[in-house]
Amino acid sequence: MVLLKRSIVEVKAEDNCLAHALIICNVILINDPNYNSYRRGWKIRPVVDNLLETTGIDLSDGGGISELMRFQEHFIEYRIHIFEGLNCEGIFFDSRVESEKIINLL
Repeated sequence: MVLLKRSIVEVKAEDNCLAHALIICNVILINDPNYNSYRRGWKIRPVVDNLLETTGIDLSDGGGISELMRFQEHFIEYRIHIFEGLNCEGIFFDSRVESEKIINLL
C-alpha cells in the first residue's frame, strides 16, 4: 500500500474523471515526457474524447463495473485495480488480467 500512496495523482476533472484517470495512469506507465501537460489538463481533452469515442463508452451517468470492463478490454496490456477508500480497505474492481503493468485507482 505504501507504493500505491506514494504515487497518488489527483484528477481534477469535472466530467469523465474515470477516463482522465486511466489516461494519466497510462501516460505515467509509458513515461510520456508530456506527463505534466496531461495531468494539468492541457493535452488531455482530445485524448479523453478519442478514448470515449473509440470504446463507445458513455460516462455521462458515471462509470460502473460495465464501463470498467469495457475500459479493460481497451487497455488489454494493463491490469486495472479499483480500491475502495483512501485506506485501500477493499478491492472494488479487479480485472484479473495477467500483466505486470497495473493501474491502481482509488
